[in-house]
Amino acid sequence: MPLTGRAALIAALGSVPVGVLEPSWTGLLAVNGSLALACACDFALAAPVRRLLLTRSGDTSVRLGDAADVTLTVTNPSRRLLRARLRDAWPPSSWRPGTELDSSRHRLTVPPGERRRVTTRLRPTRRGDRQTDRVTIRSYGPLGLFSRQGTHRIPWTLRVLPPFTSRKHLPSKLARLRELDGRTSVLTRGEGTEFDSLREYVPGDDTRSIDWRATARQSSVAVRTWRPERDRRILLVLDTGRTSAGRVGDAPRLDASLDAALLLGALASRAGDRVDLLAYDRRVRALVQAKSAGDVLPSLVNALASLEPELVETDARGLAATVLRTASRRSLVVLFTTLDAAPVEEGLLPVLPQLTSRHTVLVASVADPHIAAMAQARGDVDAVYEAAAAAQAQRERARTADRLRRHGVTVVDATPDELAPAVADAYLALKAAGRL
Repeated sequence: MPLTGRAALIAALGSVPVGVLEPSWTGLLAVNGSLALACACDFALAAPVRRLLLTRSGDTSVRLGDAADVTLTVTNPSRRLLRARLRDAWPPSSWRPGTELDSSRHRLTVPPGERRRVTTRLRPTRRGDRQTDRVTIRSYGPLGLFSRQGTHRIPWTLRVLPPFTSRKHLPSKLARLRELDGRTSVLTRGEGTEFDSLREYVPGDDTRSIDWRATARQSSVAVRTWRPERDRRILLVLDTGRTSAGRVGDAPRLDASLDAALLLGALASRAGDRVDLLAYDRRVRALVQAKSAGDVLPSLVNALASLEPELVETDARGLAATVLRTASRRSLVVLFTTLDAAPVEEGLLPVLPQLTSRHTVLVASVADPHIAAMAQARGDVDAVYEAAAAAQAQRERARTADRLRRHGVTVVDATPDELAPAVADAYLALKAAGRL
């Protein structure tokens, strides 16, 4: 007689002899008892989870878009072999969508008294600090019928830094800076520039640059060469109010402002200027001051990593007062804010004279490239209406920019991809003109 499934199970467990088996309460009890005994043995042979020792190591910072590896070392101090599945939990934004299961779950086997390492690869999708949640371990017995489960909290923080995509423009801007700085044959002269050296006069030189005292001491005509002033003060001011939360493409406007601030900070520090940073809406969100040239860029990147827009109206008077306190000497104040008519007319314009009377002011704003595309749309009634609305929005921004220029403010209005190089060019133009 062929064995039934129950009889085959009993025969495999070896609890009763194989033979002619008739269904009975005795057989059922034997099966259940055998299963209970197997589970109890499996549970007893599973390595304890609570006694495991866990430590972390690996990356503590990563640039947005890059990968970071965090290693977890599991030590088994017990006398039992550890067969386990492990889940290293992190916030959802620590991975690209759909990759969390493959990245956070691991299988491992740790003999008694030994240790093993598992590495979790993170690829964050947002700036800021990412902190681990907990480590869950499920330990299995040799039969896999029963398991122990427990959690451990092993703190670790990964700081996700801004991507600084505009760094690709830095070499060309530094080349232009070297020209302005007199390190090539191109020398500039302007109000407020510093004397660099003397050289022999050549036809075409400005006669106002002739140094008559030096000429009297030698047989040839000597002219002065000039270079832009060093040790100027640059204050980068980021408006983190509600207007900075508006999305342009896939990112908020604040992200484009951060990228432009990093490029300008790196360029100005190479030029020998002092760079400070202030982020403000209704209170100070970030402040970087008095850093050496080599520490400027790391300090800016670290301060801006966790900066997020706040859904509050920016206090323009408080911002102006904070700028005046922060920049005690005459400085170039680069304000990254909106060019929307209402916030500028009701907030910035009333306090602008306080800033322009003591500082040179540059306003940088992120323009939406979708508006320009809408303005060119044609073909049907909806497209024509969209084009009219886009043209009206562009005219309002242009009028706001003109009002700022009449107060002596330099205005840069560019799309996210063009904002950083445009702000750097405006800084170099002001430096060449001796207006810093």
